[in-house]
Amino acid sequence: MSKPRYQLKAEFFKTLGHPARIRVLELLGEREHAVAEMLPEVGIEPAHLSQQLAVLRRANLVKTRKEGSNVHYSLTSPHVAELLRVARTTLSGVLAEQAELLADLQAAQGERHPRA
Repeated sequence: MSKPRYQLKAEFFKTLGHPARIRVLELLGEREHAVAEMLPEVGIEPAHLSQQLAVLRRANLVKTRKEGSNVHYSLTSPHVAELLRVARTTLSGVLAEQAELLADLQAAQGERHPRA
């Protein structure tokens, strides 16, 4: 018996639920990268980056290409980059609404407690 779609989606989003993996996917959304290129951009230890890349490989979100001693990573689908763009747009909207609410609350507080 196969897993329900909602459970598969939850597992997919769990895979995305790590800042280093998100950063890797953002970088790969721009272009293919060698591991050595990603290290300074992701800002984690090489062994930790290797672990995160393995998680993304197992989830079939990235693929590898070997060139000499270098391993290059790329996205398996442009939809991954599109998903991250949609997430960024959604997050920007949420943060803008929160900033507006905060400004309203601060204005209301200023009306109740005028400064001398």
